[in-house]
Amino acid sequence: MDNDREDKIRERAYQIWEREGGIHGDPERHWHQAEAEIDREAALPLTAGDALPREIASSDVLTVEELAVRTGISGDEAQELLDRLGNDRAAIEQAARHLATKRRRTPDEGQAK
Repeated sequence: MDNDREDKIRERAYQIWEREGGIHGDPERHWHQAEAEIDREAALPLTAGDALPREIASSDVLTVEELAVRTGISGDEAQELLDRLGNDRAAIEQAARHLATKRRRTPDEGQAK
C-alpha cells in the first residue's frame, strides 16, 4: 500500500473513532470505513482548477489505453486517474471501476424525471 494513502487512511480512521466518541470501538471497521471514504474521494472527478496540464509521454499512452479498455472508462478519465493517483495501481483500478459502475447506473438521468 502506498505510504501516503496509508497515512490518509490511518488519519481518517482516527477521525472516525473520535466522531464516535473515542471509546473502545472496532478499529478494523474504522479502518475499512476510512479506506472506503478515501477511495471514494479519489474517484471524484477533478475540477478545472485541480487539473494540471501535462503532455502524455509515449510510454504512458499504452497504460492509459489499457486502463480505459480494461475498465470501460474513457481515455480522458483514465488519464485523469493516472495523473491524480500516481502509481497506486490498486487505487487507480478501484476508482476506474467505480466510474464505470456509476456510469452504468445512471445511463440517462434526463429520462428519470
